[in-house]
Amino acid sequence: MISASSSAPLSPPSSDNEEDSNHRIVPGQQIDADEDLLNELPNDVDSIELVQLRISSIPALRLDRFTRLQSLCLRENLIEFIEGLEGVGPSLVELDLYDNAIERIANLGPEGEEDEGKWLNLESLDLSFNQIRKIKHVSHLRNLKNLYFVQNRIGKIENLDGLQSLVNLELGGNRLRVLENLDSVPSLTQLWVGKNKITKMANLSPLKNLKILSIQANRITKIEGLEDLEALEELYISHNGLTKIEGLEKNLNLHILDITSNAIEHVENLSHLRNLEELWASSNKISSFDEIEAELKGVESLETVYFEGNPIQRENPSTYRNKVRLALGPGLKQIDASMITESQANIR
Repeated sequence: MISASSSAPLSPPSSDNEEDSNHRIVPGQQIDADEDLLNELPNDVDSIELVQLRISSIPALRLDRFTRLQSLCLRENLIEFIEGLEGVGPSLVELDLYDNAIERIANLGPEGEEDEGKWLNLESLDLSFNQIRKIKHVSHLRNLKNLYFVQNRIGKIENLDGLQSLVNLELGGNRLRVLENLDSVPSLTQLWVGKNKITKMANLSPLKNLKILSIQANRITKIEGLEDLEALEELYISHNGLTKIEGLEKNLNLHILDITSNAIEHVENLSHLRNLEELWASSNKISSFDEIEAELKGVESLETVYFEGNPIQRENPSTYRNKVRLALGPGLKQIDASMITESQANIR
């Protein structure tokens, strides 16, 4: 896939010589160092996207002439080294190197005290699906807002000092065992650490602005450490080892709670969550309709619930939906994957 955008139109491919046309390059073709994929693009192009082209060398693309480049996407290629970006780095707002073969972070602009040459415009950096083991050489990117490290080999949250503008940090699918060093990024509003090996919800207190926490598919056995996260709106903690709903006393802003695929037996400690809109609790051990009614009927904002895969559904297949609907009242709009129809809502 090749695409680009610019304030000036691209030069049309030559009708006399099809070898000069960028449209001749197809996914799977090896890009040699002496080829210039971008030969047809004007110097003032602001976006370049080269996906699935087996590119192995960034310097071979000769990017230096694109001094107004704001977005560079080199997804799903064979790049091993971050290099050859010196000419375009200072203008970049978004750099996407998702799904390559990068093992270490390097050459993202100078890291000294001087601003000259720094990548001060960069707001989004995606290094997901690579082979990175350590977070380093990013702390000087002080205007960075979104940092993606999904599916790498990272074992520690570190070296984020200086990222005072960072609002979204994605570390899902790595090798984390501990939540740590988050006091260096208090501006975070989203933290994604699903599919790691984290055993405890700890060291989250500095994240006063956090709105979304995803800690799915870890080794958590207790909901805790959230008392200072009063801005929290969405908590995704499915596929862990929870046996009890607890620790949410201060999270009055919570809109979505996902506790799917745990070992929870009782619906409890939720009645105070007056802003709760969605409760995903499938595949647990919940067996009491009375608990559901007692705990959730007074939560008037609640619109969606998931209870399939629990004893209340497996043991009452024909009456389950109607019992849940009657227990939670007319404000409920969805049970599991199905919307409540108007005719169903009128049945008493």
